[in-house]
Amino acid sequence: MGMKKKAMMGRILLVTLLTLVSLIYIYPVFLMFMNSFKPFGEVVSDPIAFPKQPTMENITYVVNKIHYGSLFFNNVFITVIGITGIVFFSSLAAYILDRRRNKVTALIYALIITPMLIPFQTIMITLLKAMNILHLDQSRVGLGIQYWGFGIPMASFIFYNFMKTIPKEIDESAMIDGASTWRTYRSIIFPLIKPVTFTVIVLDVMWIWNDFLLPLLMVNSSNKTKTLVLAAYTFVGQMNTKWQYAMAAMALTVLPSIIIFIILQKYIVEGVVAGAVKG
Repeated sequence: MGMKKKAMMGRILLVTLLTLVSLIYIYPVFLMFMNSFKPFGEVVSDPIAFPKQPTMENITYVVNKIHYGSLFFNNVFITVIGITGIVFFSSLAAYILDRRRNKVTALIYALIITPMLIPFQTIMITLLKAMNILHLDQSRVGLGIQYWGFGIPMASFIFYNFMKTIPKEIDESAMIDGASTWRTYRSIIFPLIKPVTFTVIVLDVMWIWNDFLLPLLMVNSSNKTKTLVLAAYTFVGQMNTKWQYAMAAMALTVLPSIIIFIILQKYIVEGVVAGAVKG
């Protein structure tokens, strides 16, 4: 009985601690949404107080000012291109590298995941020059393709470790039935890795949708190619910052990714649990 009480107290303390940590991270986001409904005077005078006179003027102004619909489409377009390439190439690479293990594939795998250790800031000038030569700068398609290079290493690492849990006998059975490697991957393997695929999708959507530095370098010169995060930054100036509009713009920017995360968060848990159980 004593052990049960200790275990119960341990769980209560753990839940309490995790709740406090969660509130610390959620509070700034709460302040951002709350201040997006305040006039400028209230934001400056007391940013942590509830709105005395809530207004939707900030939201409507930002939507019209930054052409929210057009920039929202830019975000969706770039994110879809990035996610499609990351999931396809990393899952296929993980499948081939896992099923054909030898010294060569081990070296290739090491080369694929090594970029995870390289800070983006160390290569961003070189990348900008390379994209300029390839005419992929100032392009939504070019920006989406660049996310492949930055997202594939981590995604390949996740897929590769999950792929090891899928029995190779499945491939052998498919081969006996006359299925090619591509057909086996497309019809059998890819459906089996659905939990971890959703995990990769959710994590990368949150990253690509809210990314600031790479879009700033690549698509910031034209209003037609800007992303929502870049548009929100236009309300922040060196001498004068319109905080009420900046808060409203950021709220409108992150809200879609938060909704996507809430809808798909169960798949992250499923992917982690599936990998833990099978591993």
